[in-house]
Amino acid sequence: MPFAVVGGEPYTRLPTDLYIPPDALEVFLEAFEGPLDLLLYLIRRQNLDILDIPIAQITDQYIEYIDLMRDMKFELAAEYLLMAAILAEIKSRMLLPRPQAEEDEGEDPRAELVRRLQEYERYKKAAEDISELPREERDIYPVVAYVVDRSTVTVPPDVDLEELLRALKEALDRADLFVHHAVTREPLSVRERMSSILDQLRDQDYLPFQRLFEPEEGRIGVVVAFLAILELIKGALVEVVQNEPLGPIYLKPAE
Repeated sequence: MPFAVVGGEPYTRLPTDLYIPPDALEVFLEAFEGPLDLLLYLIRRQNLDILDIPIAQITDQYIEYIDLMRDMKFELAAEYLLMAAILAEIKSRMLLPRPQAEEDEGEDPRAELVRRLQEYERYKKAAEDISELPREERDIYPVVAYVVDRSTVTVPPDVDLEELLRALKEALDRADLFVHHAVTREPLSVRERMSSILDQLRDQDYLPFQRLFEPEEGRIGVVVAFLAILELIKGALVEVVQNEPLGPIYLKPAE
């Protein structure tokens, strides 16, 4: 099996010396964007007046450039050959003698070409001006900064029944220290204690659970206060919150 095919000829063995086959490298340079660009370059290079083009001189230079591109094996677009034909036609029309009357009234054969060159020159100048403007991803680059979201929302943990019972037990244990044996009529009322708790919550948003109990009232006072709290929770008048596990318990007005 050949390891390479050059010019249609297969090669099965490596050359013993440095060998570069003909036409191994072809470089295609697009110096001009089209036939009008080439014509404009020829006119500018010689500081010619675009309104009075020496058509014979420009045609000869254009044909020389076309021949040079062919000799260098550059691929020519059909527009270049069409422009060469147009230049040849204009050159022939200008070389042929014309009657005086027709010469005075007729239009200059170069007029259409001059209009196209002027229009192309305007668009090319506008394109060059636009290209000089700052361009994103070429002259300027957008800056993207990542900012960590530092906003934190603290959600109070749910208070379960076990926490409430543990707090009740602590309140009952403290109430035992103030037990007395005086027999009197019970002055405590669950309704009154509910109103008292609501009045305290109007003055402050959060009320510690322990402050709702008055040890001087004894065990019955603790029970009445606890029943009042349960009734308020049941009626959705207050909420019980706890910032951390095993932390203090607070009451706040219901939203």
